[in-house]
Amino acid sequence: MKNKHNICVIGAGKWGLNHVKTLIELNALGGVVEKDKNILKIISKKFPHCKTYEELNDIVIKKFEGFIIATEPSSHFQLAKQIILNKKPVLVEKPLTLDYKSSKILCDLASDMQVNLMVGHVLLFHPAFQKMKNIIENGKIGDIQYIYSNRLNLGTFRTNENVFWSFAPHDIALFNYFFNQEPVAISSSGVDILQDGIHDSSITTFKYEGKKMGHIFVSWLHPFKEHRFVIIGSNGMLHFEDSIYKKPLYFYDKKAEFVNSIPSPVNGGVTEIEYGDEKALTNELKYFISNLDGQKLEVSNGLSGLEVVKILEKASHGL
Repeated sequence: MKNKHNICVIGAGKWGLNHVKTLIELNALGGVVEKDKNILKIISKKFPHCKTYEELNDIVIKKFEGFIIATEPSSHFQLAKQIILNKKPVLVEKPLTLDYKSSKILCDLASDMQVNLMVGHVLLFHPAFQKMKNIIENGKIGDIQYIYSNRLNLGTFRTNENVFWSFAPHDIALFNYFFNQEPVAISSSGVDILQDGIHDSSITTFKYEGKKMGHIFVSWLHPFKEHRFVIIGSNGMLHFEDSIYKKPLYFYDKKAEFVNSIPSPVNGGVTEIEYGDEKALTNELKYFISNLDGQKLEVSNGLSGLEVVKILEKASHGL
C-alpha cells in the first residue's frame, strides 16, 4: 500500500527507532538515514519498502516531504540547517541545539525560508498533560502557585551532556506550557560524581512573576525510576505519576484558607481523573504531519524550543 506521506527519520537509535515504528503505524515512513550499517540492514530487512541511506545530502533531502532528526544533540544544528535550506519541514528532537545562538539561527532561518521547524517536546502531546491543561483552563484548581517535577532513574548515562540537558527539557517545556511565561530568576546546583564536569544530579528552582515558583529535580544516579509532576493551585492540586502502573492522574480537593488571619489546611477528597489512551509520540507525529503544508505550529514550534534552550543555558551557569 502506498504511503499517505513520505517522512525520513535521521538517526535510528533507541528513540529514533520509536519514530520509525510510529511512522510505520501512521503509514508515513519513507526513509531512514543512519550511519551504522548494521542498523540499516536490520531496518531494510524489517521494513523492505523503506529507503535507507548512510548519510544526508541535498539529493536525499529532495526525495521526502519532511524530516525527523533523532541523532545526538551535537549534530542537530548542521542537519536541521541543511534541511531548512532545502525548504523542507523538520522535527528536531530535544534539545533543539546545545546553545541559544545556534538555536536562534535555526529559528530565524526557518522563518526566512517559510518552513516549519518543530521540536520534540513530546510530553506536550501526552494526553495526561493535555488533560491537566484543560482542567487548569476551566478554573478547577484556581491560579497556579507552584509546580514541581521529579525525573529520576538509574541511567541512561551520557558522555556529551549532563543530566539537566538530557532530562530537564521535557519539564522546562511543561513549565512554560502551564505557567505561560518564562521564569524571571533561575538558580541551580548539581553534582558530578561519575564523570568530571558532567552532572549526574541537579535541582533547579524557577521564580515567575506573581510569586509563582517551580523546581525540577533530575538524576540518572537514583535507585528507582520516578517521573512525578505536581501542580499546586489556589483552589486545588494535580498530581501525575508517569512511572508506575496505570500512570494515574489525581485531583486533590485541597487548599489553604485563612481563618482569623491564620492559614489553615482544607483537606477535601482525592479523585482519579481519566484521560485518553493515545500515545504521546503518535499525537506528536500526527501534529507534525498535519502541518507539513506550512500551517503555523501553535505547539512545540521552533520558538518554544528556543525558549527551552535559553532556560537550559541560564540554569547551567549555576551548575
